[in-house]
Amino acid sequence: MKLYLLMLNFPSEIIQNYFDGKLSPQGKMPWIEYNHKKVSGTEFIIDFLEEKLGVNLNKNLGPHERAVSRAVTKMVEEHFYWTLAYCQWVENLHETRKMISVCGPFSDLLKWILCHLTKGIVKREMYGHGIGRFSEEEIYALMEKDMRSLAGLLGDKKYIMGPKLSTVDATVFGHLAQAMWTLPGTRPERLIKGELINLAMYCERIRRKFWPEWHHDDDNTLYESEESSEASKTHSPLQDFSFYSRTETFDEEGTENSISHTPDTDYTGHSLFDSDVDMDDCRDQEQCK
Repeated sequence: MKLYLLMLNFPSEIIQNYFDGKLSPQGKMPWIEYNHKKVSGTEFIIDFLEEKLGVNLNKNLGPHERAVSRAVTKMVEEHFYWTLAYCQWVENLHETRKMISVCGPFSDLLKWILCHLTKGIVKREMYGHGIGRFSEEEIYALMEKDMRSLAGLLGDKKYIMGPKLSTVDATVFGHLAQAMWTLPGTRPERLIKGELINLAMYCERIRRKFWPEWHHDDDNTLYESEESSEASKTHSPLQDFSFYSRTETFDEEGTENSISHTPDTDYTGHSLFDSDVDMDDCRDQEQCK
């Protein structure tokens, strides 16, 4: 939800996150309070803000694209979400416990209680949903199908629906980011950083655009800077991280037409990041000034 607000150009300093466990009157998260009015549920929050602010992040999408966008959003929110919850709170609980911050003399005990209470709630909710009635292998098989569907839909595009951000990107990134950065050593992390590398590139692209100061300690990916010379450019070994698994060169090496694409470029050699792509957005901002 925070990504969606940033996409609407809300200054990050006025977006306040509360992690006190308080739920909406419907017993759901996320929920927001805007000018003393509380709204819960991602879809209703988006509709509310678009009406109040007079904006529409899907304005560039046609009827068919909007339908696809909604279908993908619901697949992620109502299906893929539960497989991630299973990985986070059931199968990988010991790692999740390390990420929780609790202060006080009984912090370890409180973390243990919190994690096991959440695990029980997740298992109960998953059973009611239906997906929790499957075996561990079957749940992970469903997760992989969802991730492969997202990777296939994304392809070589910059964002899910094309060259511009839309609401579906806020949903997809919010879920894939968990596989990228909060589930170390798990199947979804190995999949997104290995075979489905375009999803990892997609997450990095959005991270750099909206959180340039965000650095992950376990991120051993090395990117080329504009200032670095050809002689000083080095890449992380393939076995360490799979961002370079899609690097290839067209034509014969050494010819003037040879093109090598890295995680920063598409097959034409053009950057996939925003500094040299969103020129229309930059022009619009300049005109507004």
